[in-house]
Amino acid sequence: MAKLNVFGFDFGTTNSLISVIRGNRAICFLDEEDRPIPSVVCYEGAQKILGRNAKDRLAKSGLGVQGNIVQSPKMYLGRDSVFVEGVERTPVDMVSDVVQHVRQQATNSERNSEEISAVVVTIPVGMKGYQRRALRDAFKISGMNIRQFVHEPLAALYGLFRSRRFPEMRRRYNGKLILVFDWGGGTLDLTLCRVIDDMIVQLKNDGTDEVGGDVFDETIMNRLLQITRQTRSLSESVEVFPGAKSRLLHHCERAKIDLSTRSQVAIYVDSFFSGVKEEEFDYVLHQRDLEQLVKPLLDKGFERIRRVLSDAGYSMDEVALCVATGGMSNMPAIKQRLHEWFGPERVEIPDSTATLISEGAAWIAADSVRLILAKNIELELARNSFLPVVKAGTLMPNEHEENTQTLNLYCTDPRDGVAKLQLCAPKRPGKSVLTSEPRDILDVVTVKVDSKAQAFKERLELDTKLDDDLILKAHARSLNHKDEDYCEIHDLEFGLKLPHSTNRTDKTDTSCDNVNTRVANPPSGSISVRPNVAEDVDQFLVPGEYLYQYNPGYFDARRNPPELQRYERLYYEPCSICGKASNDPACKC
Repeated sequence: MAKLNVFGFDFGTTNSLISVIRGNRAICFLDEEDRPIPSVVCYEGAQKILGRNAKDRLAKSGLGVQGNIVQSPKMYLGRDSVFVEGVERTPVDMVSDVVQHVRQQATNSERNSEEISAVVVTIPVGMKGYQRRALRDAFKISGMNIRQFVHEPLAALYGLFRSRRFPEMRRRYNGKLILVFDWGGGTLDLTLCRVIDDMIVQLKNDGTDEVGGDVFDETIMNRLLQITRQTRSLSESVEVFPGAKSRLLHHCERAKIDLSTRSQVAIYVDSFFSGVKEEEFDYVLHQRDLEQLVKPLLDKGFERIRRVLSDAGYSMDEVALCVATGGMSNMPAIKQRLHEWFGPERVEIPDSTATLISEGAAWIAADSVRLILAKNIELELARNSFLPVVKAGTLMPNEHEENTQTLNLYCTDPRDGVAKLQLCAPKRPGKSVLTSEPRDILDVVTVKVDSKAQAFKERLELDTKLDDDLILKAHARSLNHKDEDYCEIHDLEFGLKLPHSTNRTDKTDTSCDNVNTRVANPPSGSISVRPNVAEDVDQFLVPGEYLYQYNPGYFDARRNPPELQRYERLYYEPCSICGKASNDPACKC
């Protein structure tokens, strides 16, 4: 039986594309204009108009519902329904309409002779777990099974590596810091990565929809329209013909693209202004004028790039490679500023910026590359120790798979009647992380316990499940009090397990451990939860003042009790003269 080809599917915010690897070459199924297919659907009665034909009807940029047109329906995933011109529609069905159209375009291509039923799908870094779950449902309706999700910048980086001499690229950037961003029509997505032997791991992610290419298009259109009205002394009362704005918006997008390689371009729309002698819109836009028009948007986007580096504790000088993808990356002003920030030798803007993410997904599918967890998911225990719940390097579940386990725990201090189970992740990737290193709190689950019980008498269970939608589900139970709590964690950081690995597990872990992650000090006045759970029975884990209440013999000097517990016991013990707390300013004894 012939092997089923798994395709790469870049389901983008504004454009989508399917690619496949054949003969060590990526084949992209573009539309009739040799461009990715717009992620747009128009509902006209019982008729559905999709792709480029639907986009040409848009009168303004921006994502979401515009009359009977929906641009980027995936932004609504997770909602129950959306109203489109008074008709209630489900986001899953709208996404399915777009996905089916993209699939049909690729299926009908003369370059394709295979059924498209299994795909690796790329997603924005900010997409939540419940949205991934809904996206999987939409693909199932469309006749495709999602084998694996991959973040868009990560797919772009893998696509770049595979389009070059792969072993050489791995050696050249091993241990180095790489910044990848996808500046597309709808969003700017950023990922800070590092190559660590046979892994590419994510260190920091960020994303915004405030500076996408569509926002640029509408900004250009509105400004040119304003200039034209002023030049021709046309007041705001002069209306435009129906559909004229959508044609102008299309021409502005085309002009923005053309000015990547030309110094000027003419924008002409006939039958534009209504009720005047000269009805046409005619404007010559120069590249320098375009850059001035969109400078505030460029500044805003580059501020996000600067911030993702500073939040991770790195400077621009430490970035070994900056990979720019997405259609906006071809804008000369963006290229120039990247060269100013990082230097031309460290900036890579591939010729295939518009298709690289889809190609990367196709290479990931062809190489059977698996997604891995970049950082430990840990449970914080009493006395600031950490128990790995899911270890870094763990393969993420494929379709219909789950990674589950159960931890049996004890409550070390039940006095407030609540057991606190705090899940966190180290700032640094890799399995072996020091206890003293900083961590991000992922979530906290709490369950009621008997406040009168002694330490270690209250038994707890924590079930964790990592599913194929990349969601971690944690379910805690107190066995005596019969209480339970539940949480879902959607924002995890991943990596790719590179092919042709030598399976040098120890070496990989050591390399991870040598990665430096610099973190700013926590803000002044911040507070933290004190976890009160433990994996083993150990009296040292019990607060000294509480242990003294039911086991005073533990503090007999001849038994040499730990200094920390002795201090805790004395610190919280009331003054023997006035009865006030030892740290009470009113105590003058």
